[in-house]
Amino acid sequence: MSGPVPEARSRLGRWLPRSLLGRMLLLTLLVVLLAQSLSSLIWVAQLRASQLQGLQASARSLAHSMTASVSYFRSLPVAYRPMVLDQLRSMGGTRFFVSLNDRPLDMPHLALTARKQTVVEVFDEVLHERLGQQMDFTVEFVKPQELRIFNSGLKLDELPRSWAHYALTLEPLNPPVLVIQIRLAEHEWLYIASLLPEPYTGLEEQGLPRQQIGFIVLTTALLLLFIGLLVHWQTRPLKRLARAARDLSLGADVPPLAGGGGSEVVEVTRAFNSMRERISRYLTERSQLFSAISHDLRTPITRLRLRVELLEDEHAQRTFNRDLDELELLVKGALQCVKDTDIHENIEPIDLNQVLEMLTEPYLRDGRITLEGRALAPYPGKSLALRRCIGNLIDNAIKYGERAHLRILDSASGFVLQVDDQGPGVPQQRLEQVFEPHVRLSAQQQGYGLGLGIARNIAHSHGGEVSLLNLRQGGLRVTLSLPRSAE
Repeated sequence: MSGPVPEARSRLGRWLPRSLLGRMLLLTLLVVLLAQSLSSLIWVAQLRASQLQGLQASARSLAHSMTASVSYFRSLPVAYRPMVLDQLRSMGGTRFFVSLNDRPLDMPHLALTARKQTVVEVFDEVLHERLGQQMDFTVEFVKPQELRIFNSGLKLDELPRSWAHYALTLEPLNPPVLVIQIRLAEHEWLYIASLLPEPYTGLEEQGLPRQQIGFIVLTTALLLLFIGLLVHWQTRPLKRLARAARDLSLGADVPPLAGGGGSEVVEVTRAFNSMRERISRYLTERSQLFSAISHDLRTPITRLRLRVELLEDEHAQRTFNRDLDELELLVKGALQCVKDTDIHENIEPIDLNQVLEMLTEPYLRDGRITLEGRALAPYPGKSLALRRCIGNLIDNAIKYGERAHLRILDSASGFVLQVDDQGPGVPQQRLEQVFEPHVRLSAQQQGYGLGLGIARNIAHSHGGEVSLLNLRQGGLRVTLSLPRSAE
């Protein structure tokens, strides 16, 4: 059950930005989008609620105006009603289009939405309240293209503009037209068409206005810009600290870092400067210590050898010489270990292809080594140290496996060198033990047993690693991994 969780995390990690700046900007963007979405939802809900209240009030006011017009026409004598309508059309600019028909006009009406249903309910309530419950009428919404006027069923565009266009058109929007047909008497229907007042003409629920969306985009962009500048300003000391730490691990002479950024970064910088001083002092003292040991031990060992030569007992001479050889071997091994792992060099771009060609040239001629792949770019490091590191790996492969195959796998993230030999391999329980000083798998082989340990120490000083793997087809694979620093 726990398998999919790490896999999902690894997939998520591949999509996340690697830098602190990128992750801060992504997190800020997600937080801003979440906050803006919630606030926009609340704002839209409140806006729609207030718009619905305004729509009900506007529809009620329009309904009262229409009922007043209906009451006025009902109060007129039947013979005067067409005359009054003609006068209203001739004057133009009336709020409604009103006509008298002998029957209700049949027009395709629009489907009722929530807002249209609200308007219809308000008109039903007001008309029944002001005109009586027995009043026969219909309330519908019609497209301007489907609108029919008069008994002949004329279209809106077929009428003089002074008759209807001022009251019923709002080009180029063409909003729905509210049509009310009220029965006044037998074969006498009062036809009233009107638009709802602004801003409810369209009757459609709108989302976020463009101004609101523009404001959200502008505030988000400004926020990301300022946070990006702030994080970049705060992370500059951390980048300097990372470069100084890497240079220090390679043994370079790193000057004290100047404090900068927040208080936490300043505290980390101070701690790094203090650690740099202690490490530098320790390395100096260690170098002096081993130089003194080298000087002090050579004299008594030489003196003891001279005294051994004066012994008459040959068995005692052999015993003493064997002990002195062992002591000299231990001293030389310790001094060589210190010498090979504590190399004071400047960091410079290294052409690893050239280094490998130089180290493998003696073996390429007789076919004991084959080389596959090339380094894509120079590697920043210590030239002499890396030459000794790779040389030790090649020498071990030839010494224990007679033949070796070198494979280079280089990318933007790091340089990898695989050295496959044809030897007996290393017992699984001793894969880590062979990196320890003076550990040799075969007593017949010459050497101090320091090659792999020195190679691993040099790799560690470059932030890399040396690992061992027994191959299924036989032999040992030694892998040197050197990461490339990300600027």
